[in-house]
Amino acid sequence: MSQRPEALWPLFGELKTLDGVGPKTAQALGGLGVEAPRDLLFTLPHSVIDRRLRGSIREAELPATVTVEVEVLRHQKPASKGRPWRVLVADAQIEFQLVFFHARGDYLTRVLPEGERRIVSGRVELFDGLAQMAHPDHVVAPDEATTLPGFEPVYPLTSGVTQKLMARAVGGLLAGLPDLPEWIDPHLRAREGWPGWADALHKAHAPEGLNDLLPHAPARARLAYDELLAHQLTLALARANRRKARGRVSEGAGDLRRKVLAALPYRPTGAQARAIDEIAADMARPEKMNRLLQGDVGAGKTLVAFMALLVAVEAGGQGVMMAPTEILARQHLEGLRPLGESAGVVVELLTGRDKGAERRAKLAALERGDIHVLVGTHAVFQSDVVFRDLRLAIVDEQHRFGVRQRLELGRKGAAADVLVMTATPIPRSLALTQYGDMDVSVLDEKPPGRKPIRTALTSAERMAEVVEHLRSAIAEGRQAYWVCPLVEESEAVDLTAAEDRFKHLRKALGEEVVGLVHGQMAPAEKDASMADFVAGRTRVLVATTVIEVGVNVPNASIMVIERAEWFGLAQLHQLRGRVGRGEAESTCLLMYQPPLNESGMKRLTTLRETEDGFRISEVDLEMRGAGDLIGTAQSGLPRFRVADLERQAALMALAQSDARALLTSDPSLESPRGRAARLLLWLMRQDEAIRLISVG
Repeated sequence: MSQRPEALWPLFGELKTLDGVGPKTAQALGGLGVEAPRDLLFTLPHSVIDRRLRGSIREAELPATVTVEVEVLRHQKPASKGRPWRVLVADAQIEFQLVFFHARGDYLTRVLPEGERRIVSGRVELFDGLAQMAHPDHVVAPDEATTLPGFEPVYPLTSGVTQKLMARAVGGLLAGLPDLPEWIDPHLRAREGWPGWADALHKAHAPEGLNDLLPHAPARARLAYDELLAHQLTLALARANRRKARGRVSEGAGDLRRKVLAALPYRPTGAQARAIDEIAADMARPEKMNRLLQGDVGAGKTLVAFMALLVAVEAGGQGVMMAPTEILARQHLEGLRPLGESAGVVVELLTGRDKGAERRAKLAALERGDIHVLVGTHAVFQSDVVFRDLRLAIVDEQHRFGVRQRLELGRKGAAADVLVMTATPIPRSLALTQYGDMDVSVLDEKPPGRKPIRTALTSAERMAEVVEHLRSAIAEGRQAYWVCPLVEESEAVDLTAAEDRFKHLRKALGEEVVGLVHGQMAPAEKDASMADFVAGRTRVLVATTVIEVGVNVPNASIMVIERAEWFGLAQLHQLRGRVGRGEAESTCLLMYQPPLNESGMKRLTTLRETEDGFRISEVDLEMRGAGDLIGTAQSGLPRFRVADLERQAALMALAQSDARALLTSDPSLESPRGRAARLLLWLMRQDEAIRLISVG
């Protein structure tokens, strides 16, 4: 079934075939993202105009759009050129004027003959106490009243496209909809009270009031569900296809895991224990694991990751953990090595810095199987890196790491299980959209002993006080980050901002005390500057956002973020998570430049009120929308025409479980519902999914 079914051909034909659409209009419709008739079907009205007939314009709160029956009293021709033509009319209670600019008198006297009755509909406003309707939208004889819709849909427009044209083209399309079989599960449809596909389109294009425009109105919810179901079917097919790839069964007796847990000064949280079990169960299956471990800042992902690596080692194999930067790789090593020592597991680091004999010795040990767990940067991809038996690959920070690298990693250990870790809490709806092909484990509890971070807002006008505050904190032996604003325009400006602040703080606090790290530095310089701060040789680290991800300095207990209002919520939350890792009480100061606008205020107060990364990401999603949150360019987020990820998160979760259930019972989509689902995939342009079925 590799070519589009005939029933759908009209919906993918040329726009010129539509009523009232010529070559020029077809081109103009491109401005709305409409390339085929099916795109127009899913371009729904965004508001309605109430055109129901009223007794008099007095019943409306002016200015308003009103529809009334009137008697035409008399025409007043313009007194001079450039003046409007006026027609005096009377409804059941009051006289008012219809006003026409640049009017043709012969046309108006024909459409509005004196002494006759007409229905007029348009916007009525008061000028000097007189009611006027300028250029009525509709003028019809009373016996044609039924041609006026009670509610008129209002469509999004673009240059060269009018409301009339949209209504006419959509009307023609709706009249000739193909009869398609139902792809939604009948029990689900009955439970939600959703109309059939064609019926839903008719209703969505003929709203009978504002309620019909809401995302949860039955017709709209059904059409949104169709889009989400097609998307989740595509992801589920990709997942099923990947699962067909032979994996390795990795099961261990649990001895090493017990030793590590016994050596810990605390017990894992419920969320950690759950994630550890989910991962171990995946690794014990013959299919390849493809799981996302999503945890808030400080939720204890490292322990979960290490437990998974131990399963690989217990099963007689090896594990690799990859980080996007050398600083992070070293940090993982520092976190994992002591855990490894408690169980006699050899953990080693491989980065681009390893050269010559030292590198050769490491590679030989890895190939012999003497190194159980390798930690590294993408240097572990080089062709001379050979594992004896790689069973698990863990990738930290997904968004710096594309699908291509995931595949390459798979080739190192052809059947290795893959676990991806991200410290960016993503709202559930987006996690399902972006990682719907993966199984997800979420760490949503903080381990015991993590102290809350006090977050305060302060105006940039109090800079001197903040610096004084810092001076006394340093005298007490504390350390601080000072994050400089990110100026979008150019990195050069960022740099000046950071360098200026660096000079200013060195002058105020002492030359030796203040370090600097920014994106333009050579990697070795950056590492040296970080190392000084980690070792406590410098007490204040001035930085651009390069420290956003993963740096761990337990003694740093103060975070100052300058021009905090310029940062996104998720970014501020990540930055704040760099402190609060040690014994001391920690503070995060959000320094802003007054006056704060409404959204800046909302971001900063949300951050002050909660440390829950998932709550923060939900607010971020409400404020910025899905595309901005993950950066549409690299997120590969689908563009939905009807579905609204911010308001229909629950539908996305429903679509995911429905799609997976359908493919479990009917993997090649051959049942009647399966065949209907194939039509849906074609209708929603999921050609990639069609290919996966054909391959399968």
